[in-house]
Amino acid sequence: MARRHKKSFFERLTGSVSVGNDDYDQESHDDYEEFDDGFTDEPDEIYETEDWTAQESQQENFEDEGELAVDVYETTEHIIVQAMVAGVRPDHLDVSITREMCTISGRREAPQDAANDDYLNRELYWGSFSRSVVLPAEVEVEESQAKEDHGLLTIKMPKINKDQQTKLEVQVG
Repeated sequence: MARRHKKSFFERLTGSVSVGNDDYDQESHDDYEEFDDGFTDEPDEIYETEDWTAQESQQENFEDEGELAVDVYETTEHIIVQAMVAGVRPDHLDVSITREMCTISGRREAPQDAANDDYLNRELYWGSFSRSVVLPAEVEVEESQAKEDHGLLTIKMPKINKDQQTKLEVQVG
């Protein structure tokens, strides 16, 4: 099976393309290939099995997905998550929250202005992205709000007030 270049975390995050390392000396690394202990230092390497095409497809989907950069901060009453989503159509953006986690996912479509061969430099990320953030406190899911303004997505989630008490009147029945 032909070996593909595994994209680095930075390449997946930014969408940049590695042009290779001209200083890499293959002969000095050939000695290490003689010893095969059955393990690999590349955890995502795919072995040929009956369903290797399905495994390869899953790996490509994972590698093609970028990780969205976020800021998370809290006030006394809210947890706020912010992310830059400029260029993402609203119907390609999905925000889902639970009491403990916020997940933002979407897809940024690349413009078709130029052919791939015409690019001199490619640093912008185009394609699918997602980010899940474990929240530092539980939030009220139903009262949370998401707003996009000039490419900045702001998700404002009210914290659950665990100290809140209410007095119930006991009814005789």
